[in-house]
Amino acid sequence: MTLRLERDGPVARLLIDRPHRRNAMTQAMWTHLPSLVGAAMADNSVRVLILTSATPGLFCAGADIDEFAACSGAQDWRVANQDAIRASQYALAHAQKPVIAAIDGDCVGGGCGLAIACDLRIAAPAARLGITPAKLGIVYSLFDTKLLVDLVGPARAKRILFTAALHDADTARAIGLIDEIAADPLATADTLARTIAANAQHSVRSSKAIVRRILDGQADDDATTLAMFRDAFTRPDFAEGVAAFREKRRPDF
Repeated sequence: MTLRLERDGPVARLLIDRPHRRNAMTQAMWTHLPSLVGAAMADNSVRVLILTSATPGLFCAGADIDEFAACSGAQDWRVANQDAIRASQYALAHAQKPVIAAIDGDCVGGGCGLAIACDLRIAAPAARLGITPAKLGIVYSLFDTKLLVDLVGPARAKRILFTAALHDADTARAIGLIDEIAADPLATADTLARTIAANAQHSVRSSKAIVRRILDGQADDDATTLAMFRDAFTRPDFAEGVAAFREKRRPDF
């Protein structure tokens, strides 16, 4: 199985497992990924999802170029491929629970597209990141490109796309492509995930939803976001948080 979901208490891991091809994504994998994200979101025991490789030292080398060469002559395949890639990135970017990418190796092309759709990215010192359509004569979609622009800004996004260069972890962190460098990115991501999982999940998920609204162009409160603020005071998480603060103990959300 080239993609699978594993659960460990409040943390789930979406594992890419195609090591003989450096975890290059086939259309079947792109098509399958949203259902695994959906399963993690639907599982009430899961509070955070980590996207990573099943094999240490790898993340994802991007789309399978051999499949591109063999199939891209067919219009139906091109349409289906575009739809599947977009659905995968959309599922990660719009997941209601936090998603962390643990990058222990090259994160290139479509692999980088998956990583930038996550909320946070932690990479190994030896990781390299790049988006390389200019080396293949292809064009990234607007949704894919917007994820990059939102993350690093338009000028840096243009440089990444125009040069198709691979960036080492230090450079990637300096330009905002990743958030943290760690010797063991999966262990660091797991620790971060459990810290997030211990907090009030209504607060975490509402914060993610509000940030997504901002990224999608909303500039001021509407009835929904105003209600999110007001209604939080009526929820059990608020009662538990206040009680724990007063009793000088750790809240149990």
